[in-house]
Amino acid sequence: MDGDGVGGSMHVVMLPWLAFGHILPFAEFAKRVARQGHRVTLFSTPRNTRRLIDVPPSLAGRIRVVDILLPRVEHLPEHSEATIDLPSNDLRPYLRRAYDEAFSRELSRLLQETGPSRPDWVLADYAAYWAPAAAARHGVPCAFLSLFGAAALCFFGPAETLQGRGPYAKTEPAHLTAVPEYVPFPTTVAFRGYEARELFKPSLIPDESGVSESYRFSQSIEGCQLVAVRSNQEFEPEWLELLGELYQKPVIPIGMFPPPPPQDVAGHEETLRWLDRQEPNSVVYAAFGSEVKLTAEQLQRIALGLEVSELPFIWAFRAPPDAGDGDGLPGGFKERVNGRGVVCRGWVPQVKFLAHASVGGFLTHAGWNSIAEGLANGVRLVLLPLMFEQGLNARQLAEKKVAVEVARDEDDGSFAANDIVDALRRVMVGEEGDEFGVKVKELAKVFGDDEVNDRYVRDFLKCLSEYKMQRQG
Repeated sequence: MDGDGVGGSMHVVMLPWLAFGHILPFAEFAKRVARQGHRVTLFSTPRNTRRLIDVPPSLAGRIRVVDILLPRVEHLPEHSEATIDLPSNDLRPYLRRAYDEAFSRELSRLLQETGPSRPDWVLADYAAYWAPAAAARHGVPCAFLSLFGAAALCFFGPAETLQGRGPYAKTEPAHLTAVPEYVPFPTTVAFRGYEARELFKPSLIPDESGVSESYRFSQSIEGCQLVAVRSNQEFEPEWLELLGELYQKPVIPIGMFPPPPPQDVAGHEETLRWLDRQEPNSVVYAAFGSEVKLTAEQLQRIALGLEVSELPFIWAFRAPPDAGDGDGLPGGFKERVNGRGVVCRGWVPQVKFLAHASVGGFLTHAGWNSIAEGLANGVRLVLLPLMFEQGLNARQLAEKKVAVEVARDEDDGSFAANDIVDALRRVMVGEEGDEFGVKVKELAKVFGDDEVNDRYVRDFLKCLSEYKMQRQG
């Protein structure tokens, strides 16, 4: 296909933030844009390209990956090119500083090019808050490509609110625990007290990179020509409509574009054979994303919850930083679950597991990527939000009755093994479990349908092309 039939082929530059949960969906979106006949320049770093970005030969002529070397920054560990490489979340601001310096310089260089190399659009992640102004200096339009859903974006509000100004400014943690007054429909989408206290300083207070995370969002929203949201009208139409009113600019859902199952399952063939022997929809897959660093105590309770649930499970396991010399698992755990549970270490073919007919449930941290992958494959969700906007995602899914959230202590957010057991058994066993199964299978027809997702991509590209034609006209 050559272009989108409106304004011919375009050249789009994409700038993801340096986290696995951002690089992977940007790379998937780049492939979908390229399949529509457009050219994509995707910014990355050498190490992230090697471990995450795989451009199929059929698209090699349309996708160019630019590997950018990060500068040495004090306190940033050597070879750290993504958040997963950082031993502590306290080091994130130093990665942001390196990202800002290197990626903004490369974007400015690219924007000065002429002829076919000149970009028609810049699609920037929230962290690249300097991208809209840089693009505007060279007469190139910019879109903020949000990998967060519309409900979470609405909760944090317009640019003014994100800058701590105006009637809805969130200037203390308690402000994060109430549904904003501008939401015109009943909802439970707000943070719990313990989530608000953990989130406030890292998100709303300027850090060592020079600005706060909320400021990055505000500048990305304020400076862009339109906002692309990884979402769809079938799932959250009310939030998408409200977001357009809050931002006062076009808000375009671009689908969920979940990745296809990987062909390479190196080292996990035995796990797949084990899955083949299990009953349909009987297995729980447990994974908590690339960003979450579980404490040893949290990990122990998750392990005991999986054990006591008596359900077959696969666990994408990473030892907690505070585990000491061991791996943090309870003594005798592996022996007691032998045959019923599989503990996988290192890289895991998550989408391959979720797509398997034996997997019926997903114990997850409620990151938007994992939600997209789980619902695309029609698996029931048990949610244990642990950081960022995950609590908002969990409330939204629970109130839509497509997931169950693990019960927590309201003061400190702690949970017991039995809280994991209760939530798992609710979605996996009995009549209520069957009801969840029916609902998620219905959602899979939207989240997981390639034609539906590609239609959203085509409609978005048509908007970009029409905007370009109007400017030229």
